Amino acid sequence: MYCSSVDEYIARQTVEVQAILIKMRVLVKSAAPLAEEMISYGMPGYKLHGKPLVYFGAFKKHIGLYPTPSGIEAFRKELSRYEGAKGSILFPLDQPIPYDLITRIVHYRVKENVSK
Repeated sequence: MYCSSVDEYIARQTVEVQAILIKMRVLVKSAAPLAEEMISYGMPGYKLHGKPLVYFGAFKKHIGLYPTPSGIEAFRKELSRYEGAKGSILFPLDQPIPYDLITRIVHYRVKENVSK
C-alpha cells in the first residue's frame, strides 16, 4: 500500500509501532537535521547531500533499518544479535529497540555521507 508521506506511513501502523517509528524519525532528524525526508522503496527514507542515508520500515514482527552495507559493517559486532542481510537490520518487536545503537549508526552514516 503506497503512502505519499512519512506522516501517512506512520499513521497506518498500530499505536505501538507508531511510537517506535516516531522515535526513530526524531532520532534521524536530530542526528541529520539537513537530511531530506521522503518515502522511498515504500518506507521512510532519508538522503543527505543527495545520497542515501538510512531507511526504516515496519513489518509484522520487526522494524527494519537499512543504513547501507557500510553502516552495518561498521557496527557488525553490536549488530550480531539481530537478524539481517548485507544492507538490513531486523529489530524484533518483542524486544527493546536499541535506540542508542541506531543513533550511533545514523551519526556514522552522516559522517560517511559528508566525507564523500
